[in-house]
Amino acid sequence: MAMKKKPVTGMKDILPREMEIRDYAIGLIKETYKTYGFTSVETPAVEHIENLSSNQGGENEKLIFKVLKRGDKLSSAVDKLSQTNDPGTLTDSGLRYDLTLPLSRYYSNNANDLPSPFKALQMGNVWRADRPQRGRFRQFMQCDIDILGEPGIIAEIELILATTTLLGRLDFKNFTIRINDRRILKAMAAYSGFAEEDYDTVFIILDKMDKIGLDGVKEELLKEGYGEGKVDKYLGLYSKVVSIDDAATKTASERARESISNIREIKDTLGDFLDEEVSSNLETIISSVEGSKSAQFAVQFDPTLVRGMSYYTGPIFEISMDEYGGSVGGGGRYDEMIGKFTGQATPAVGFSIGFERIVMLLLESNFQVPGTGSKKAYLIEKKMPAEKLQKIFELAKQERENGTIVNISIMKKNKKFQKEKMQEEGYTEFVEFFCDKEF
Repeated sequence: MAMKKKPVTGMKDILPREMEIRDYAIGLIKETYKTYGFTSVETPAVEHIENLSSNQGGENEKLIFKVLKRGDKLSSAVDKLSQTNDPGTLTDSGLRYDLTLPLSRYYSNNANDLPSPFKALQMGNVWRADRPQRGRFRQFMQCDIDILGEPGIIAEIELILATTTLLGRLDFKNFTIRINDRRILKAMAAYSGFAEEDYDTVFIILDKMDKIGLDGVKEELLKEGYGEGKVDKYLGLYSKVVSIDDAATKTASERARESISNIREIKDTLGDFLDEEVSSNLETIISSVEGSKSAQFAVQFDPTLVRGMSYYTGPIFEISMDEYGGSVGGGGRYDEMIGKFTGQATPAVGFSIGFERIVMLLLESNFQVPGTGSKKAYLIEKKMPAEKLQKIFELAKQERENGTIVNISIMKKNKKFQKEKMQEEGYTEFVEFFCDKEF
């Protein structure tokens, strides 16, 4: 059987140019988040299948790469398959589809050895059996910061400030932090007359607002069989406050003030359907971030923001790149997940940046990693005598000690092409060494 040179579908090889940016970004992430008190942790790539399939991960649970049982356990499961007709009995674990659920298990298992609150930084690959497309792979790196054990909104404020500081240091600007609260979503649905069991369906359709607009959302809700009066009442709430089309003409401060005004209008409309503390906390988060930020961005209340994970219980947020389009990260509060492991409620909130999309944007903008030394190439003629080789390596040693990056290579026949390829890697100076010339 012939060997295959291409990666498995949905996976990719990473070339040196991208790897240089990835390494730089990882270093900057760790350096930046460290100044906010976050500590690096690591969890296994493989998780118990019971944890991965616990109805916490939304649609991602349909995309799990499952791992078969091994040895006698697999043989026994295969023998029983004809009786149970359940292929799920063949697996006992799977590759993690995100970092939040593994972190919750990690904390529940190690809480006695960790400070409270605990500020965790976790970076690592995750796997989803998704349909590959541009910028979306089946294996990709996630980068999460989480604060566990802090019930107050200081956690949300710290997460947003840390993440936006990082994006600013990566030269991103004029982006938007969209923010909402799952309890506002539920209150608006309840006020409009939707039953609690309908919330997930309603929210999935609402999440398409930015793509299909109010009319499109109305059409889909009606197709689901919801009454027109109920749907009109529901969308009437959004028509009052969804006014982001002219956001580009407003300053960040104006957008923050408008957001606070919209939150108050929704609270006044919903009345007893929404706890006043929820709206008050959201106002405080927005005003505190706007008053303390160090990067160029806007924070804006978006009542159509849903976030797909069912484990979110409070404030949720997402990063929209105004200049590039699309989202490059998000997160929210998930106060109930750790309790599913321990039986004891533990407050938790996290923010994840889309590491792969950020790297892609940096590549497309021809981002240059700052602070690297000059890059010089030594091109050596074949059959260089040993005594001259020693001199060349001594010269390289001296230059490297002074911070220069020196790449020593044998001179190719097509020297022009060789230099062109090295120039693409950032080499700006070439020194040629010939056997019959002194140096």
